[in-house]
Amino acid sequence: MSNLKQAKSALISVFSKDGLAPIVKKLNDLGITIYSTGGTEKFIKDLGIDVVPVEDVTSYPSILGGRVKTLHPKVFGGILNRQDNDSDVQEIAQYEIPQIDIVIVDLYPFEKTVASGASEQDIIEKIDIGGISLIRAAAKNFKDVLCVSSVNDYADFLTILNEGNGETSLAQRKNFAAKSFNISSHYDTAIFNYFNTSEEIPAFKQSIQEGKTLRYGENPHQKGTFFGDFDAMFDKLHGKELSYNNLLDVDAAINLMNEFKGEAPTFAILKHNNACGLAQRDTIKQAYVDALAGDPVSAFGGILIANTEIDKATAEEIHSLFCEVVIAPSFSEDALEILKGKKNRIILIQKETELPENQVRTCLNGVLVQDKDNKTDVLDDLSYATTNKPTEQEIEDLLFASKICKHTKSNTIVLAKNKQLCSSGTGQTSRVDALRQSIEKAGSFKFDLKGAVMASDAFFPFPDCVEIAGNAGITAVIQPGGSIKDQLSIDYCNDNDIAMVMTGTRHFKH
Repeated sequence: MSNLKQAKSALISVFSKDGLAPIVKKLNDLGITIYSTGGTEKFIKDLGIDVVPVEDVTSYPSILGGRVKTLHPKVFGGILNRQDNDSDVQEIAQYEIPQIDIVIVDLYPFEKTVASGASEQDIIEKIDIGGISLIRAAAKNFKDVLCVSSVNDYADFLTILNEGNGETSLAQRKNFAAKSFNISSHYDTAIFNYFNTSEEIPAFKQSIQEGKTLRYGENPHQKGTFFGDFDAMFDKLHGKELSYNNLLDVDAAINLMNEFKGEAPTFAILKHNNACGLAQRDTIKQAYVDALAGDPVSAFGGILIANTEIDKATAEEIHSLFCEVVIAPSFSEDALEILKGKKNRIILIQKETELPENQVRTCLNGVLVQDKDNKTDVLDDLSYATTNKPTEQEIEDLLFASKICKHTKSNTIVLAKNKQLCSSGTGQTSRVDALRQSIEKAGSFKFDLKGAVMASDAFFPFPDCVEIAGNAGITAVIQPGGSIKDQLSIDYCNDNDIAMVMTGTRHFKH
């Protein structure tokens, strides 16, 4: 048989009618018989176009409040029969089953209903049964049937109708079948994940419909794609397209700055997912200036983020720095005019958006899934390990440093003073190496560590770190504790007037 099929009939059962009218009119102009039911049937009749009610085909009314309308052999036989199979052809003739060549469905909006905070009953009623069954049947029989499975495909289908006058190719039908199974699998995944929030069945299912091909991946020889709704999180005001690495850095920046949400003006500069500068001040301009002082070398080509509006004075300071991305909840008009002076500089307004509660990454031949580290160390978490208690300023700096430490690659040590990141040792295989790296780096940028504090993402197995820190001028330490040799570090701190607090929470970031 020819790969080309001339459609003679269409079944339409949709939730969204947006863009449907031109399709219905074109089908009518082509002399294609239209079958429908419920609200879609009324919509077609209101257009003044003839439509055959599905009830006339099945000789059975819509029942159970509309839950059962199309679930009938005369409907599904018309969709699933194989036109090149003599037995199928004989059976549909024997049972007077009408041939259906096109199926157009748009499912009940299950995800939108869940997101709206609707009641469980309302959500359950938005689990489409007939529609999803029609999609699967029509897509399975793509050799003979074209399935339009979403309002998002109405326009493409109308183009095919106009160009082919009702005739479709096998390639077109197979393409729409693939789209249909994408819709059906996504729909079922959303339903499962809704139920599994309470049932906790140990199964991993994820489906994201939005996908954007990137210029390349982490390196130019790697392909890269971002699956997610970037526009739901940001308004992109200016600049080039974001790269794979840009997105990773933006993710790190957002997670870090969320620790300082609602606090005094805070500015961070990140490079390769780690903060190289961060400060909290009375003004956002001073916060930027002091964040930059933390490491003006690494800041070149970095990601900048603020927890409050960026004004003109701050933008003037930023403009002299080459940076990839600037993120803030808002920008003054004058600030935007200045920052747009570099054509490639990406400017993002961060919106209020809920982030996923789980983290997912590939591992071996599968994936690892874990809860996000949503624990932020606060004053009530602290236990005072040493007889020498930290001052009020030191406690503020310790908690400040702990927030940065949590978002820095392990093994890590963070040194801070007066709510300014002095330096950090990142991604080292030894915590001693991380500490030495941070001390050397702080010295290279002329930081006086006398009176500074130290944060560690995990416990100290030996007292060597507190000894090195104390010799550098560190006066207070925050760490999780939990080593069988904690007392050795505590004893050293007691003997050398260093205050130590423990949080009981480790913050590895691998």
